[in-house]
This record gives sequence, C-alpha cells and structure tokens, in this order.
Amino acid sequence: MSRGWRFGLAVCVLLLCAGAATVWLGVRSLDEPLRLAAPMRFKVAPGASFGRVAAELSAQGVIANPRAWVVYARIYHLASAVKAGEYEIPPGITPRALLANMVNGQVLLHSFTIVDGWRVADMLGALRRNPDITVTLADKAPDLMGKLGSPGMDPEGQFLPETYRFVSGTADVELLRQAHAALVKELDADWANRDPGSLLKDSYELLIMASIVQKESGLPQELGKIAGLYLHRLSIGMRLQADPTVIYGLGDRYDGDIHTVDLRTDGPYNTYTRVGLPPTPIALAGAAVIRATAHPEKTDAIYFVASPKDDGSHVFSSTLEQHNAAVASYVAHQRQKAAGDRVQ
Repeated sequence: MSRGWRFGLAVCVLLLCAGAATVWLGVRSLDEPLRLAAPMRFKVAPGASFGRVAAELSAQGVIANPRAWVVYARIYHLASAVKAGEYEIPPGITPRALLANMVNGQVLLHSFTIVDGWRVADMLGALRRNPDITVTLADKAPDLMGKLGSPGMDPEGQFLPETYRFVSGTADVELLRQAHAALVKELDADWANRDPGSLLKDSYELLIMASIVQKESGLPQELGKIAGLYLHRLSIGMRLQADPTVIYGLGDRYDGDIHTVDLRTDGPYNTYTRVGLPPTPIALAGAAVIRATAHPEKTDAIYFVASPKDDGSHVFSSTLEQHNAAVASYVAHQRQKAAGDRVQ
C-alpha cells in the first residue's frame, strides 16, 4: 500500500472516530441534567419550529447541545409533536425528559381563586391584575352575562368561589365561563336536594339568601343557623333587617359605618324598609354556604349579635329581651377591650 493510501486511510479513520465521538457526545448530552440554579419558565410560541425552540433555549444557556437535541427529535418524529404553551423547566431535568414534557403538553398551570364573599367588581379587578390572564373585558364589563350566553342576567352571585387552574394566556371570559358553569351545577344540585317545605320559591332565591348568609358569618358551624334565622324571619312576616344588604345598596357611598339615615332611606336593597329578599344576590356565595342555606337549621331565633368571644361567632336570641342583653354584653366587652388597649 502506497504512502498516499495509508495517509488517506488514516484521515478517514480519524474522521470516523471524530464523527463517532460527536455522535456519542450528542447522545450523552440528551441525558445530562440541565444546569439550572432555579426553575425557569419558557414559552413555546404557536407555530414555532422545534429548531427555533432549541435555538432559543441554547441562547439562554439551557440546552448545551441544541443540534443533537433537534436531530434526536426529528429521527423519532417528535419535533412536530411539540405543543405550544408555557413550560416550567426544573433544575436537573434532562433534554430528553424536557422534550417528552413538551410532546405530552405538560404546560405550566396557573391558578386563580375567586374568594368567598367577593362581589363581581372584586373578581373583575383581580382578573385584571393577574399577569397570566388575557384581559378582554372592560372595567365595568357591561352585559357580562351576555358574553357568557345569558343576556339580561345580573352577574352578581353568578360565579362559584373556587380555585381554577388555567394555562397562561387564557382569556378572562373563559375563566368566568367555567366559574359560572360551576355555580349553576352546584346551585341546581342543592336546589334539587333542598329541605322540603322551603319558603324559597326557586334556585335564584336560594342564591340570594345564600349570599346574605355568606356576608354574615365565615364560621362553617354557624351557616345553617344563620340561614334558618333569616328564613324564620320570612316565615313570620318579619323584615330581614340584614346589614350586608344595606351596605351593598350603598355601594361607593358606604364609608365603613351604617348610619341611621342609611337604615331609613328606602331602596331595593334596604331590608329594613322592605319585606322579603333583595332583587339580586349581594356577593359570591361559596358552595358550603349554598348547601347550608338549602338545608337550614331549624331555629326559633330571630336576633343575633357578635359574641364577646372575639372568635367571629354570634349570640342568637329568640326574644328582644334576650337580644338586648346580648348586645349590652357585647358593647361592655368592646369598651373594656378599648380601655385595655389605651392602657397599653
């Protein structure tokens, strides 16, 4: 064999070895943990090629060998199967595992919580402040229910307080559609299983009463009793005299206190001047409150006031005399507490 042939053969061997080494290093890189100090978020844009995804992650120092990653994805026909969306890349994950997550569409889910007792205005404000939600609704959201397929319906009370999971970029209307559907499902079930002989005429009245109970107490053990007390007032022809309805009617005019003039000024939400329920819910009632209102506790109590225990509980009374004594006890406790604070 001539010297030229031997040299050529040596070059070929070296090239084959270099190629084999490159392939080996590329394959090995697929299973080497990514060097991330903390989880990072990465968005795969709709329609983006996998080559672009690899290039962006390489530019950010996440993928050390993007070419090997792309070749592997194309050989196994995975490149075109990557789903668009936002992903959380944890420290220690390998490129192979990251690709599997993207193919399986394991996108990052965010959460939005509708708080029990919020008004619709509170909920809309929270939606607008959430950076992961796409805002499509105006501040006042006119005809909000029309956008959800129920034109003309008052939106107050029409969304179930709960935590909802969503992908980044979800529109506010879509989340509200889920929350409204959840409310309808819960309300229909509770109305169908309500206590026989209920004074409430339909599921909407159940929702209105539940919203009042929601604003009166946050203690689970009291919900049924407060619902029973208000229904007892209705049964004897007594006005509800519920402060939360008056506050709701005042709207932006509420300054933190209910004044005598507020109680005497007639309006659709003033249950001191009008008999029966207000025209709409006054808050977003949680599932537990709706259930408790559908199954109220039987009680002859018609009055209640905050307890001196300072634990959020109430003292219930069946006579005005008992109620006045409970009020006096609460006032005395508050004065004693204020005096102690001043001493400190």
